[in-house]
Amino acid sequence: MERYIDKFLSYLKIEKDASVHTIINYSVDLKELAGFLQNKDIHGVDVLDIRRFLVGLRQKGFKKITITRKMACLRSFFKFLCREGHIKTNPMIGLVGPKLEKKLPIFLGEDEVSQLLDTPDIKDERGLRDKAILETLYSTGIRVSELVGLNIENIDFIGGIVRVFGKGKKERLAPIGDKALRVIKSYLQKRSTGKGAASRALFLNKDGRRLTDRSVRNIVDKYIHIAGIQRNISPHGLRHSFATHLLNRGADLRSVQELLGHANLSTTQIYTHLSTERIKSVYEKTHPRA
Repeated sequence: MERYIDKFLSYLKIEKDASVHTIINYSVDLKELAGFLQNKDIHGVDVLDIRRFLVGLRQKGFKKITITRKMACLRSFFKFLCREGHIKTNPMIGLVGPKLEKKLPIFLGEDEVSQLLDTPDIKDERGLRDKAILETLYSTGIRVSELVGLNIENIDFIGGIVRVFGKGKKERLAPIGDKALRVIKSYLQKRSTGKGAASRALFLNKDGRRLTDRSVRNIVDKYIHIAGIQRNISPHGLRHSFATHLLNRGADLRSVQELLGHANLSTTQIYTHLSTERIKSVYEKTHPRA
């Protein structure tokens, strides 16, 4: 089993160019399966083995979304083994994952976003950096992982475009507003003589090194608290706010899909529910017969 897992992980890394995060997660999931099977020959694994494994996950208290993710890993693994001729029958065929409840994403209102973006004190370099981070997240709708991966040369200050590398290292161009660009310029000018002045990374920590995902989350948490916003908003909440506000102001779903870098329109469609809920709320508050 271990030999086949190594083959699969090498395939993900070399041929599929999968992210480090995906490879680590898949490695954990497959080793978990291997431990459950207790050295059973891979050729003898059948649908009943997989069912028992999944039942065990439920009994251990794993959430439905986690089980669904693990099933996606197993599907990819056994599909790979079949395609490469290592096994004749795919034990995942016919297995259906648990039905997931669709949760509406949490987002900020336009006034709340303005309040948040105006919170950082821009008198020093760190305040400028933090404001530039918040402005960039909301102006572009990019993910935190995409934000921390940005280099200075990825910003087209004249064209108002950001070159973004998303999931699976897919590249896309995201528009960025003038307000965000102005703050980024001010930040870069301020940091030009300090630590990391020669770094290609767009956003740096106090030691002059590239910021991490966690650092950005801490920054957003800090200003949410200072702004007095009484909701648990993550950096991804600014991405949700970006999409929701675009739709509320008349953007079409396909355009929002492109801006978010979603591979499938179905992923973007959750934002239509948010827009519909807002419309219903306005109707109920204003219509005399509602």
